[in-house]
Amino acid sequence: MSEIRKIPFILEPPHGRAFSADACFIPDRKPKPVVVFVHGFKGFKDWGYWNLLADYFAGQGFVFVKLNLSHNGATTESNDLVDMEAFGNNNFSLEMTDLGVLLDYLTGESCSFREEIDPEQIGIIGHSRGGGLVLLKAREDARIKAVATWASVSHMNPGWGEEVIARWQQEGVIYNLNTRTQAQMPLYYQLYEDYAANPDRFDVKQATAALKQPLLIVHGAQDPVVPVSRAYELLEQKPDAEVYIVPGADHSFGGSHPYSKTELPADALKAAEKTVSFFRKNLNNG
Repeated sequence: MSEIRKIPFILEPPHGRAFSADACFIPDRKPKPVVVFVHGFKGFKDWGYWNLLADYFAGQGFVFVKLNLSHNGATTESNDLVDMEAFGNNNFSLEMTDLGVLLDYLTGESCSFREEIDPEQIGIIGHSRGGGLVLLKAREDARIKAVATWASVSHMNPGWGEEVIARWQQEGVIYNLNTRTQAQMPLYYQLYEDYAANPDRFDVKQATAALKQPLLIVHGAQDPVVPVSRAYELLEQKPDAEVYIVPGADHSFGGSHPYSKTELPADALKAAEKTVSFFRKNLNNG
């Protein structure tokens, strides 16, 4: 097999905060379907085994593109979550814009690996909150031809109750503990304001019900973070979706950060194999 090439690139959305992305593929100058991977809350593109996942998809004949959402806390110099001010100023509108900018790049003439991709055949995977995000984006953007979710949420509101919202508004910020780094990560009230101002646009179930693209729902049977019941909530909205529940799998399908092994976790490999099969069926050239 030819050697996999990794092409890093930086994009700058209209909001002005640049973000990093990279593309992995086997260079053969033949158009290949694209799979975009979107991380979740407190996630980043080089977390755990995501680079191994990119290599796996590249080896299966795809161009695998992953990004750091612009306000996830990473910077263009560091892939870990080091910018708490940016993290606190994140919101769903910004994330939707970031995905749009990436899709513009992939379908435009300025793409630095243009000869390797088929811009008419783009699939997308979202993990955890990223799953909700890609469902929202796919409803709005027909350039996305197939959607897969891994351990996806079924709503973007994680359970902000009236008391939390009132305190949030009064204090301007709430904090979320990063159990990996022990950092208290700020969430400024503007996040809730953005969510509340766009109730229909950010309704994951509504987006799933309206989805025209084929959908694969992958979830771990023992997910302690996003219960497997969320997968069935999505299925209720789109009964023709494919569902794959990985027996015994947790939220990250066996991964952690840092991840030092050279092979995908067994559960992640199962999820990846199922997802590759799904995209081969639903993307031309796959």
